[in-house]
Amino acid sequence: MTATDTLRINERELVLDILLLVTRDGVHSHIALGEVLEKYQYLEKKSRAFISRLVQGTLERMLELDAVIDQYSKIPVKKMKPVIRCIMRSGVYQLLYMDSVPASAACNEAVRLAGKRGFSGLKGFVNGVLRAVSRAHEAETIRYPDAQREPELYLSVTYSMPQWIVHMWLESYDYETVRKLCDSVLRERPTAIRVNRSAITTGQLRAELETAGVRVETTPYPDALLISGYDHLGSLPAFVRGDFYVQDLSAMQAVRAAQVQKGWNIIDVCAAPGGKAIHAAQLMEGTGHVQARDLTEYKVDLILDNIDRCHADHVSAKVWDATVPDPEAVGSADLVIADLPCSGLGVLHGKPDIKYRMTREQTDELAALQRQILSVVQSYVKPGGRLVYSTCTVNRAENEDNAAWFANNYTAFEKSSEQQILPDDRQDGFYIAVFDRKD
Repeated sequence: MTATDTLRINERELVLDILLLVTRDGVHSHIALGEVLEKYQYLEKKSRAFISRLVQGTLERMLELDAVIDQYSKIPVKKMKPVIRCIMRSGVYQLLYMDSVPASAACNEAVRLAGKRGFSGLKGFVNGVLRAVSRAHEAETIRYPDAQREPELYLSVTYSMPQWIVHMWLESYDYETVRKLCDSVLRERPTAIRVNRSAITTGQLRAELETAGVRVETTPYPDALLISGYDHLGSLPAFVRGDFYVQDLSAMQAVRAAQVQKGWNIIDVCAAPGGKAIHAAQLMEGTGHVQARDLTEYKVDLILDNIDRCHADHVSAKVWDATVPDPEAVGSADLVIADLPCSGLGVLHGKPDIKYRMTREQTDELAALQRQILSVVQSYVKPGGRLVYSTCTVNRAENEDNAAWFANNYTAFEKSSEQQILPDDRQDGFYIAVFDRKD
């Protein structure tokens, strides 16, 4: 066995451990993957990229992978042991979507991993199913639902999107829009960053990143760039210095829509990890104040870490449950940012496991929670002030319906703008509604 083979096995073991953390133990995918990549920063960039691609791809395509495995396995995926299930899924993903991996390597390494993890008796089973899938893939004989006869099932399996989400989206959008929605989740996408223009100009940051070998694309926004081709953020001095903040293009729009003015008093009621609060403070150019709140000390610590890294001197943070009224805040804010807990169906690109955890019933519960929070925090807006309601989801019940409910029940406010951003190959899905409180 060569040194390269040993390294490859280690990579696949790490992938298996991450997949088990997510699918068996319930750890969120971005946390599980991020912690492993941070722990193994000494690995070569190529190895880290392999781990990321295999983990993300396996989770993104899980429904399709299960449907394919079930065609060639006598044991349904749902009845397999968790270790074998994860080995099979990652093996099939390599066969279908990683052309740089020889089919023989994907099969052989899966068999070795099964044996190493105590399932020597199933090595033949793993080998047989993966070889069958490999042959079918080469012959293009893998079966998929018919798009004409079963359109919902076709979208669900082909794009690995739970059928209830497909059905819900089809209630609001036409078929082709929903197909593009599903497809966007699976597309590779550069990382969006917001420039800390109080510390560096956009041009200076772009030049520094390009000198470091990072690919940089401009955007329609003067303070936003798209980057790719870097190893990890911690390897970029500009990130460590706080010269930029990683934030999706659509999420930036929530603060831009507020039209922040210098000297404002702003309360961000569900602020972690602090991106919108820091953005608002930077727009005020050293004036005003932003109070960033969230439910737990852990979340507030995340905010404080970003405040410190970005040198956001006019932002403070405190633990506060947004469902609990704060008498001292009543009528005090020029702007309340209410980016509230939601189903997250707009950010499936970066957090693919959300689509397997979320249910239709949970989205209804979240919509009710959002209304509860809105009914509390609206009182913090002073006359003539503004409230921005936003979510990172694509779901009418949590978005347009809640905005309509708020306008009908709190007539002191008038809706001045509303936008549902659908995810594409550059940004996440996001909803934004702006309400002005009458004088």
